[in-house]
Amino acid sequence: MKKVVVFDMDDTVYDEFDFVKSGFQAVAQYLASTYDLNEKNLYKWMWKEVLEKGRGTVFDNLLRELHLYNKTLVQKCISIYRLHKPNIKLPIESEKVLQNLSKDYVLYLVTDGNKIVQQNKVTALKIEQYMKKCYITYRYGRKHSKPSPHCFKLIAQRENIEPNQIVYIGDNPTKDFIGIKPLGFKTIRIMTGQHKDLELDNEYEADIRINSLLELPPILKQLWR
Repeated sequence: MKKVVVFDMDDTVYDEFDFVKSGFQAVAQYLASTYDLNEKNLYKWMWKEVLEKGRGTVFDNLLRELHLYNKTLVQKCISIYRLHKPNIKLPIESEKVLQNLSKDYVLYLVTDGNKIVQQNKVTALKIEQYMKKCYITYRYGRKHSKPSPHCFKLIAQRENIEPNQIVYIGDNPTKDFIGIKPLGFKTIRIMTGQHKDLELDNEYEADIRINSLLELPPILKQLWR
């Protein structure tokens, strides 16, 4: 029997805040060199802002603070943030787990988001070496991003197996599990990242919860007994 395990990327195999920090660093470097500003202070301001207010308007607010605000420069900062080559890497525990699991299971990645941004993350994390294929859902149209089961169905078709032979590990209960659970996919929620404290109705919840990827190997063995 084929054993297929599918991973989410952001906040599942690495901390997405590492990407945010890398992006802020790239924006800080640009603004510092272009406007003769202090790079470290710019970075610290953005990080404080995102912790207090979230990412939504961080560049707008920064540029207003610097009296540099205009829509063109906001878009420039957004573009630098999204398209920079991120300085991120897999945590040691993720690397260890993926390396070990790839010996006994067929691994896939399914991730939402801008095609270029997500591919840059995949490349920086060097995660493709463990995966049979990395699916970036936006490549198939945004309507096929999670909770759409589209990419999961593609994996089942590619492997010629039923959904109940596939296990998916994700972190976001608002979208990760509700689209695939009714089809029979097995689901595991890792309680890390920005959504770790989020509690929703059972239909949004995974079958199993874990606190670390290190818990995966014995759980997967039990699921395929």
